[in-house]
Formats: sequence, structure tokens, C-alpha cells
Amino acid sequence: MARPKSAPRTRRPSRVVGIDHISIRVSDYERSKAFYGRLFEFLGFEISDEYPQTIGWTNGKTRYWIAPAEGRKSCRIGDVGLHHYAFQLRNRRDVDALQAFLEGQGVRIVDPAGEYYEDYYAVFFLDPDGIKLEGMKYGELTAKRKRKRARRSS
Repeated sequence: MARPKSAPRTRRPSRVVGIDHISIRVSDYERSKAFYGRLFEFLGFEISDEYPQTIGWTNGKTRYWIAPAEGRKSCRIGDVGLHHYAFQLRNRRDVDALQAFLEGQGVRIVDPAGEYYEDYYAVFFLDPDGIKLEGMKYGELTAKRKRKRARRSS
């Protein structure tokens, strides 16, 4: 019986190594530019590029862009599309600090800082168009417990 020929070599599948950027459309460009400018300054982002009707911020790992909407000018949580965008923070204290900053800015907080899943601490808030954003930290308590156990066993 003839042995089957080996399958032709194919290229290795592409691998995603991270999320480079997100680009959102806003109803009032100047209002959103001011909102995100304050938010990103607080979060340690800098402007990466700015054009007449587009601006992007970066923290060196990801970029966040806004531009004016060309169609529908409203966003409603639960519609088809982006549900929310999460910013991973260093620790739970940073989540609490973000909430205090947002409160000081009069930003609508839809779910206050708290434990939403086991060892998942987050605050959820809305941008001027109602796009849901999140500041979160996952795994901090688990990491602390592991470090504590490692110190005890040393």
C-alpha cells in the first residue's frame, strides 16, 4: 500500500502579540478631546499624534484614538458594538485613585470600585458619549498570597 504524501508545509499562523490601538468615533470632538485629555494625563498617557480632526494618546504599549462621528451620534450600552474598554492598572489603589479622579471631574460612574469577580477589582464609567470604560486590576490578591507563601517556605 502506498504511503500518503506528507502535507505541504504551510506558513506558521500569525500570532497576535498585543492590542496596538483602538479608534472610536465621538459626537462632539472638542468635548471628547478635553475629557480624554484629562483622563489620559491622569493615567500617564501622552499625545502620540494629532491631526485636525483626529487625536491619539499612548502609554508606550497601546494607543487610543478619537475622531468625529460621521453617522449616528449616540451610543447606548447594550447596542451592537463595543461593550466597554478596560485599562489595566498597577494595583487596587490605582483603581480607587481613578474613581476619586473621575468623581472630581463629574464623570458618570456606572459601577463603583469594587470586587466584581474573584480577585478582579474595577471601576466602570462613561465617556461623554456614554461609551463604557473600565479601570481594573486582576490577580493582585492572588499574587500577594503567593509571595507570602514563598517567604514562609524560604
